[in-house]
Parts: sequence; C-alpha cells; structure tokens
Amino acid sequence: MANRKETAPADAAARHHELAAAIDEHSYRYYVLADPVISDREFDRLLEQLKKLEEQYPDLVRPDSPTQRVGGTPVEGFTNVHHEVPMLSIDNTYNENEIRAFDRRTRKLLGSEPVTYVVELKMDGVSLSLRYEAGSLVRAATRGDGATGDDVTENARTIRACPLRLRETGAMPETLEVRGEVYMTVATLAQLNEEREAEGQELFRNPRNTAAGSLKLLDPRAVAKRQLQFVAYDVVTGLPESVVTHDGVLQYLKTLGFPVNPNYRHCRDIEEVIAFCNHWNTARHDLGYEIDGMVIKVDLLAQHKRLGRTAKSPRWLIAYKFPAETARSVLRNIEISVGKSGVFTPVAELDPVALGGSIVRRASLHNFDELQRKDLRIGDLVEVEKAGEIIPQVLRFVPEARPADAVPYRIPEQCPACGSPGVKDPEGVYYRCLNTACPAQVRERLRFFAGKSALDIAGMGPAVVEQLVDKGLVVNPADLYMLTLSDFMQLERLGEKSAQKLIAAIDASRKRPLNRLIVGLGIRHVGSRIASSLAEHFGSLHALAEADRAALTQVQDVGDIIADSILGYFSVAENRHMLERLEKYGLTFAAAPVQEGGTSSLLAGKSFVVTGTLISGTREEIHSQIEAAGGRIASSVSKKTDFLIAGENAGSKLTKAQALGVPILTEALFKEMLENGK
Repeated sequence: MANRKETAPADAAARHHELAAAIDEHSYRYYVLADPVISDREFDRLLEQLKKLEEQYPDLVRPDSPTQRVGGTPVEGFTNVHHEVPMLSIDNTYNENEIRAFDRRTRKLLGSEPVTYVVELKMDGVSLSLRYEAGSLVRAATRGDGATGDDVTENARTIRACPLRLRETGAMPETLEVRGEVYMTVATLAQLNEEREAEGQELFRNPRNTAAGSLKLLDPRAVAKRQLQFVAYDVVTGLPESVVTHDGVLQYLKTLGFPVNPNYRHCRDIEEVIAFCNHWNTARHDLGYEIDGMVIKVDLLAQHKRLGRTAKSPRWLIAYKFPAETARSVLRNIEISVGKSGVFTPVAELDPVALGGSIVRRASLHNFDELQRKDLRIGDLVEVEKAGEIIPQVLRFVPEARPADAVPYRIPEQCPACGSPGVKDPEGVYYRCLNTACPAQVRERLRFFAGKSALDIAGMGPAVVEQLVDKGLVVNPADLYMLTLSDFMQLERLGEKSAQKLIAAIDASRKRPLNRLIVGLGIRHVGSRIASSLAEHFGSLHALAEADRAALTQVQDVGDIIADSILGYFSVAENRHMLERLEKYGLTFAAAPVQEGGTSSLLAGKSFVVTGTLISGTREEIHSQIEAAGGRIASSVSKKTDFLIAGENAGSKLTKAQALGVPILTEALFKEMLENGK
C-alpha cells in the first residue's frame, strides 16, 4: 500500500481520469438518455475501482469525482442562499375553461403574434437550483420562500442524476444556473417503508414529503441512502443566445448532461394542450413516480420577456392541477377503530379498487352522524374520493345499485376492543369506550405520546407499540422509561442495533420541553397550541395539575369545555400516579425560563398563525420552533394575532391578515427572527 501522502504517478492519474470519464458517461446514458449499455453490477465495479484508486492516492480526489456522491460528514445546519433570479411560484388552473382563459390572456397581451406551448409533467417533488462555475457544481439551493433558500450542496452531490461536472459540448458557460425538481420514485418509497416497518419506525407518508425531508437531512450519508432523483426544466443563467425556445432549453440541458423528463410535448394550440393534459390525467399512474398536474409554458423565450410576471408568478406559464379522483367499490364492512380517548371511529372496508396510483381497501367515514346522514349500508356500491394527500373518503352510495336486503347500519353498543359499553358523548356526535385499560386505547395513547408533536421518540412506530402492549411490557407511557434491552429483544423483527437506538431515543425524550409533555398526555381538546399556553401560564406541570376552573379559564383560548377536560384528567388517580413516575424518571416538568434579550424574550406571549405550503419544514416543526422560543400557535387570524407565517399558496388567512394589518413573515424572515432575535 502506498503512503497516503504519496503523489499519484502518471499512470494512476491517467487511470483515474479514464475511470471517472467512463462513470460519468454511463451515468449520462442511464439518467439522461435512458439507454444504459452496462449492468448495475458493472457500473458498481467501475465505481469501486475508482474509490480504491483514490484511497491509495488521495491527491487524485476532486470535488466533482463520482466517488463524492456517497456523502460527507454531517453538517450542523444550512446557510442561507439569496436567489439572484427569484424562484417564483406558479399560478394554478383546475379545469379546461381556466386553461383556455390563460390562453386568451396570453394572446391578448401578445397581440397578433402566433403562440405555441410546451407542456411538461408537474413533478410532485421539491424545487432545486444548481449553480455551476467553470463546468463544476459549486452550489445547490432549495427554493425557500423564493427569494432565499437553504444551501444543500453536499446533499445534492449524493443525487446521481445531478451532474457534478457538465458534459463538454463546445463552449462551456462560465456560470450556469439550472432549476429542476428533486423527487422520489414510488418503488423507492416502498422499499424505505419496508425497512422502516421492520425496524418498528413510523412509515413515510408519500414520496413528495419524503423527498423534501431527505433533502434537508443534516447527514449527507443518510441522504445518499434515500436514492433521490432529479430532472431539470429550466436554465436561468448561462443560456446561449442561440437557444430561443423553451423546447430548445430542454434539448440544451440534455446536451450538458442533465436528465429531462421525456414526457413533454410541443403543442400548436390550446386544444392540443388540453388533450395532452387529459391524456396524462389518465396515464399518470403508470409512471412509477407521482405528478400532481401539468405545467403549460409559452415556447418562445422572447415572448416570456414581453409577457413578464406578476409579484408572485410569471405570466408565460401556468399549472394545471388534476381533479380529485373517484372510483366505485363495494362497501363490505364497517370497522370500528378506537382512539386514545376511547372515541369510536367508523372505517369503511372496501373491495380493493385502484385509486390515486394505489390500491384502496379502506376509507374514512368520519363519524356516526356522517355515516347515518349518507345512509351508507353494508353491500352498497359506493363512490370513493382521494384528493391529494387526503385519506380516501366515501362520498355517497349509488342508489340504483343498492341490494334489496341492505339494512340501515346500527351503531355498536359495545367497544370492539374490550367489550365495554359504548357511551354517547355529551356533544352528541361521538360514541366512546370509558374503559381506560382498553388495549386499543392503551396502544393509541402510547403512539400519541411517542409521536412527533409530543415526545418524538424515533422508532416507536405502530408495530413496536402493538408488541409492547400485547406482551404486557407497557401499560402507560411511564412504563417506557423502565424498558431494558432485553425487553426490546423479545419483540419480533427488531435487532439489537434497533433496540439500542430505541432506548437512546426514549432517553432523549426526557429533555423535551414541558409543552410537548402536556401534548403527550393526550388530554382531550389540548393540542399543541393550548399546551403551549398552559406551559407558559402555569410554568410547571405541578401548578397545572393543581389549578382550579377559575385559574384555567384565565388562560387564553381555554374555555369551560377545555377546563373541564383538564380537571377531569388530573382528577383520575391513575393519571396522577403516572405523572409521579414520569417526574421520577427525569422528564421535564417545568417550563424553560425566558432569556432576557434573547429569542425567547422576543417571542414570549406572541401569537402566530401558520398558513400555506411550507418548504423549510413541516407545519409541526415550525410550530415546535415557535413554542420553543416562547410563542403561541393560533388556528385563525384575528386582531390579536401578532404574526402570520405565509408559505406557498397561502389563501384566505393571508387575505384576512393583510386586511387587519397583521405583520406577515415569509419562512426566511421567520428563520431570521429566530436566529437574530429581531
């Protein structure tokens, strides 16, 4: 083995150049041309040879080497990147008439000029900007709020479809900035969820959210394992003057080595556009990845300049969002699920039906009042809808197909999990099981306690919780803090490494702030917003537990119903005993003191409403940041609201905030507020 500081000899350098060039060429053929000429195993063998050569001669390693995709060391956070060319949002259309209206507006603005369009699939992923200097990738940034994003360069390097170096096809632009979409295939999501289920972790919901979360992981090595994909769709800096159409932009991107989605079309008129959109509305589920619509762009780049833009979006393009999908199936059974507070929820069991790119077997029925209002009966042919991420729901039954022997549904008199009587809620909508030892309730309470909005115990997914309860290892949340490695090793499909991670996650949850613990208790009507108000007002769990009705109703947003719920919870001896144990095990029972002059001082007592589609994190994560800094979460905008945080596609809440003069923050401004305390 050569000394690691030894300079590579000429033959090694030549071999390195040869291997790197071959790997880049095969990546181009695979991701851009979709025409691979070697197998995956042969590709991996070339990559392994390159890695060994670089290990032997480290001076050969360069930033754009194919080996640098495996991911470097974790980072502490992401720095802000200012977009010289803003990453604007796109206006939406929802039907053919609105598409035609867009065409009429475009033609009116352009006068007598002929107009043609390029129509592309609207990938359901995350926007990414890639900047190249002298042909090498130097920066990758998320969209953020459109003006400022996060620097995710190290994570983007792990995405094999993102070229680390441009293909040399003649004159290389000194600076090139490309926009595109990061996404995850359905097959990759299924594989990840299979692995997470085996480890007892919470499953990912959908490819889009998983891709977004993966791109913001702090460890590039973890990002590399997520197998993210990328397609380019625009060049905002460095485009040659010879490229005069958007169709030409896509062709130019391919010559540089960028993958471009091949399913686009140059359309001569708006009727051809509509026909193409309708085709993909039907054919989209055969793609292997998710799209949520189409993007319609004026083809001539000169017309882009003449059409210009509004404050939030260009006038030369528009998105067509696919309508909610419906399908028909037979309602075979109505199953009753039991929640953490004992509430019965009816769930429809259906004959398997293809809907929204997946096979649907279950759908929401909401509650018994809704079930009876719709007069749904077992054996009915029903219409099921799935819109976006919404859980499938039963809309109605088909009257002409109702079986002659179908009878009205009878609400069960007993809990299906423990056999206890079902009691109608005083509010008159829900039926509930009052047996707090009901195994279904125990499972749901534990899942909720360990959930992201509460104690956030990583790996404590449904499969782990179910086994812990079934084996009698856990009866209430306090029992979690007594579990040992040998306890976890009793669980099926859970290895020692995963068990150790769970123990570490449980231990870390002891340090969650008081408001998160209050959420985790599962008190009816007490969510994140109310929990934050209670923690701030009382300062400790002991003070909250001893509060009377008068003290409770002094807290903002706490009325008689919520006060009764809190009083009822702390009046139960079993609950108080559990809290004594939680305190003994070291959980946080006191609110963090407000720091003078710090971020917490700024946000203390401030009311925030969050609206729109968020890019920098999930809504729960933003809520947690507000609460950790001493702020409160409100669900609606009023004169008492201190700030509105507005993401993409903010609607009526933004309009109301503007009318009331409520200060509006972009995600970037909110982040700056947290970091700088102003």
